Amino acid sequence: MRNYRICIVGAGLSGLYAAWLLEQHDIQDYVVLEARHVLGGRIASFGPAGGRDSLDLGPTWYWPEYQPHLQHLIQQLSLAAFPQHERADALWERAATAAPVRGPTYAAAPPSMRLSGGMSALTDALRRHTPAARIITGQAVRQIRRSDEYVELDSENASGAITTWRAQHVLLAVPPRVAQHLITFTPALPAALADDWRNTPTWMAPHAKYLATYDRAFWRDAGLSGKAVSASGPLGEIHDASTPDGTAALFGFFRIPAQVRRRVPDEELRAQCRAQLGRLFGSAAASPVDDVIKDWSTDVYTATAQDLLDGGQHAAAPKVSAASGPWHACLTGIASEWSPQFPGYVAGAIEAAERGVRRLIAGGVNVGNETSP
Repeated sequence: MRNYRICIVGAGLSGLYAAWLLEQHDIQDYVVLEARHVLGGRIASFGPAGGRDSLDLGPTWYWPEYQPHLQHLIQQLSLAAFPQHERADALWERAATAAPVRGPTYAAAPPSMRLSGGMSALTDALRRHTPAARIITGQAVRQIRRSDEYVELDSENASGAITTWRAQHVLLAVPPRVAQHLITFTPALPAALADDWRNTPTWMAPHAKYLATYDRAFWRDAGLSGKAVSASGPLGEIHDASTPDGTAALFGFFRIPAQVRRRVPDEELRAQCRAQLGRLFGSAAASPVDDVIKDWSTDVYTATAQDLLDGGQHAAAPKVSAASGPWHACLTGIASEWSPQFPGYVAGAIEAAERGVRRLIAGGVNVGNETSP
């Protein structure tokens, strides 16, 4: 049995930010348990780990004017940012047999911003500010039990071995629906709360991205922004994914439903995407240096069967905890879906984690330096 004052379940952005906040408050008696063998959750990159040319396979943009708390954190961590390339023409594809229509791009206002090194630069920076011994990967939490004085968590590693952890409070940094699907709560959560979590779609769960890299951003030479909208190709929306440091890339969101994608081999899907980019941006676009598909619907720690049916829209935030009963004041949801302002967004993970940690501290968590064996 391993004892801690606080256990954070999940080392995505909300879990890592919660750990960072605890460190800022001089609270060190905590542990972060992550089911995957990598950190970041739904923030994932293609390219060299920690490199400035890393490209986003998960969330890509943020908006400083609308999301000041996220912007403040980015500044605190001294991360570099740049605007999405949009000030050139866009393309509209109405049919695969017809030439695309070209027209001016209506740039976002305020501009969509990206981080140098991708969104992984944010999770990497938070990880560097968190003691490595506090984050344990490859531990999938399967059961959470409430006893008279503690909360006990059983986690399973890749070999099936079970480890039990004991804490006074659990910060749940996994999506509410995933928590309900993968974790057994004993005693059961209040029925209304369990239904609330179960019925909250997980953002990105049914979605997939295609990313292609090139030697240079040749579409820019033609006065194109890299943005395209299609009613006929496998990709419904395409954007320039290039970095300021020289990596040229395009990415697109699939318009093919997850249930259909699962029946098509990966290489066939990539061939269809290359053909579509060739139709839109010329023959050079059909021959990328490299390409990859990230299908979040196949990630068991992101998507459930229900997510593939309800579209994965941004939903209203569910309740973060039980109002009374055995789970009151010992279990708090802090993943992005629990954010009142930005549920599902990167900024939502920051808001939900901050609210959860603030709530925990207000409830009387000791802020001393005591650590557990």
